[in-house]
Amino acid sequence: MAEYFNFETDFVDSLRCIPMQVRCKLDTCGIKLRLSDWNQMTTLQRISLVELPCSTPTEIQSYQEYLQKLILKITGTPATTLLIEPHPPWIDSQTIPPVLQQKAQEIGVTITLQVWGRLTPLQRFALLKLSRPGHENQNFPKALAEFNLI
Repeated sequence: MAEYFNFETDFVDSLRCIPMQVRCKLDTCGIKLRLSDWNQMTTLQRISLVELPCSTPTEIQSYQEYLQKLILKITGTPATTLLIEPHPPWIDSQTIPPVLQQKAQEIGVTITLQVWGRLTPLQRFALLKLSRPGHENQNFPKALAEFNLI
């Protein structure tokens, strides 16, 4: 089932950008998808990447194989693979990654362990992605507000 965040509303209708739920699936299956490759896909192909499940080992493998074939078909080159974290930080509801805590504190927000544990894994993933160094981070405060953290 598709789950979009309010901070993504400016591009969700057209799917011109890669939504967080797909970005999470990419990290889960270990495939790098460039925005330029995403923009070469048809709307139906993009929707399939949103809707296809990617949770169980079988689903993850199927998603990875589908995406690899799709990228090869579109670009003519194999997909770049990424290291798959065996224990991704967005799954761990008991540990707040320091980079996230630091980014939140830069804008005067403290995320408690209780609050972190209440968030869904996809919400935690989004906060982690939006708090990375070098990321433009314009949606980080919007995500904090949407998740009732400020």
